[in-house]
Amino acid sequence: MSKVIAITGAARGIGLATARALKGKGATVVIGDIDEAAVKEAGDKLGVAAFTVDVTSRESFDAFLGKVESEAGELDVLVNNAGIMPIGPVTAESDADARRCIDINVHGVMLGTKLALDRMLSRGHGQIINIASVAGVVPTPGMALYNASKAAVVAFTEATRLEVQDRGVHVSAVLPTFTNTELIAGTRSPKGQKNAEPEDIAAAVVALVGKPRPQVVVPAKLAAQIRLGALLPDRLKQAIARRYGLDKIFLEYDADARKSYDARIRN
Repeated sequence: MSKVIAITGAARGIGLATARALKGKGATVVIGDIDEAAVKEAGDKLGVAAFTVDVTSRESFDAFLGKVESEAGELDVLVNNAGIMPIGPVTAESDADARRCIDINVHGVMLGTKLALDRMLSRGHGQIINIASVAGVVPTPGMALYNASKAAVVAFTEATRLEVQDRGVHVSAVLPTFTNTELIAGTRSPKGQKNAEPEDIAAAVVALVGKPRPQVVVPAKLAAQIRLGALLPDRLKQAIARRYGLDKIFLEYDADARKSYDARIRN
């Protein structure tokens, strides 16, 4: 895989696993993250170039992509992975959390996509992969803000894909289920469900780079369940959610276990 690939939010979690997997396939990977110390450490461990990037700033994001091309060559793929996940009752969501979540999760993806398209469309080739979430298509109590942000990513990605599909640039969305990263700290898994690992999402991204598709759900078997669920009457959908504990997971969680993560995303 002789491609130059940039990944945001890659100091840890899904981004880091994706960088490792793509490098293992022979890609030239450059990672970025707002956490300067963490991204430099990750870059050193992986043996890849690493730079600080604030995905909410056009100046910072554009400079990051410039560094990618200066360091590694013409950008082939951008993976917009950076994101945060505040949880809890909608009435307890602060305005600051709401603005920051939308700014990072939505505007960050939009900004990265536009900046990458500025480079790719003129060349007639390229690929953008936006990490969305199953939360973007399955609203869940306690996740109203995150649901809204990821639903926006799903819609934005699809509309952009349709707009540029005949101009040589592929745009795709990846929708992971519950994944064992800091984002779910202090929560429990739905009854009977095994969480995905960051490596599972990384494998889906690797597959997309090899064979672009509009959208991928991880795990793949969940895609059919989501499509079927959308056809069910509301009372039945809510009954199923209660059965799996989805009505309480993000309302009744261990706040102490999330303290470190919450403090980091609000810094």
